Amino acid sequence: MPVTIYDVAKEAGVGVGTVSRVLNNNPRVSSETRQRVLQVIERLNFHPSSIAQRLSLRKTLSIGVLAVYFTRPSVVERLRGIESVIADSEYDLMVYNVETPSRRDECFRSTASSSRVDGLIVISLAPADEDVGRWASAGVPVVLVDTLHPTLPCIIVDDISGGYKATEHLIKLGHTRIGFIGDPIHTAFNFRSSRDRFEGMCRALKDHGLAFDPAFHQAGEHGRESARVLTHRLLDLDDSPTAIFAASDTQAFGVLQAAKERGIQVPQELSVVGYDDVEMSEYLNLTTVHQPLFDSGLRSVDLLLHSIDTSDPAPVREQLPVHVIERSTTARPKN
Repeated sequence: MPVTIYDVAKEAGVGVGTVSRVLNNNPRVSSETRQRVLQVIERLNFHPSSIAQRLSLRKTLSIGVLAVYFTRPSVVERLRGIESVIADSEYDLMVYNVETPSRRDECFRSTASSSRVDGLIVISLAPADEDVGRWASAGVPVVLVDTLHPTLPCIIVDDISGGYKATEHLIKLGHTRIGFIGDPIHTAFNFRSSRDRFEGMCRALKDHGLAFDPAFHQAGEHGRESARVLTHRLLDLDDSPTAIFAASDTQAFGVLQAAKERGIQVPQELSVVGYDDVEMSEYLNLTTVHQPLFDSGLRSVDLLLHSIDTSDPAPVREQLPVHVIERSTTARPKN
């Protein structure tokens, strides 16, 4: 297999765009970086004509990103990871914001054309087989983030494991009455993350010999305000939870707000665990499950560039680790 510009970039520890700039004598490259890239080009016996051939097959030099609710903190962090790679490349970034199923279907259809984008990253939206078929027919490489398809490369986390770890953290502190606030089980986009995190919670409770009270499961539209209202429902119960696991940090922020409105001290009277570890979580000292959002965006671009540079890439399923970050919103229960 001939050496590609991707191979040179990886070996030299730079972006594809940097290699291209070296080949075109662009002054925006430092002398040290230029020398390192040239040495790799010589060592790998890379011929600049390969890039000319590769670029001649392209029509747009654009990479598309389909992101659902792209103002959500977790999506923003993934986009930051994507942009960190794209900024050092020849590509422009096109972000498609998807807020309805009809908009999703429209974007899936419109991006199945090599005249729109050279490659596509899809965040949290599960494509159907016919969508995958259209992309394949158009020769548009696709990488999935936070969702799966058996024939496409994807970057995922084990949300069941994450939910298990969050719940086990609370159990080890001594909590037996643990509430859950998440998204509806069935959503228009068929999101799995919230229900998988809840499933992980139920498994942890069962493994530790604890029963789950159905009244402790509260679900509603994703958002801080909805979570605030749902938390008040939990706190109105005669035997209310001593801890609440929220399916996202955004929802955990709503839990904290409701506790403040009730004059309930966190963590002395109520422990709270979130999920995602977005930037605001550290500021609020929220105990949460860290998932590598930035890295998932970064790795998705790496996989996509590899797919673009490889005529027949094998599907890759890359699972990134999750772990509990213990801060100041969890403690042993008072009773």
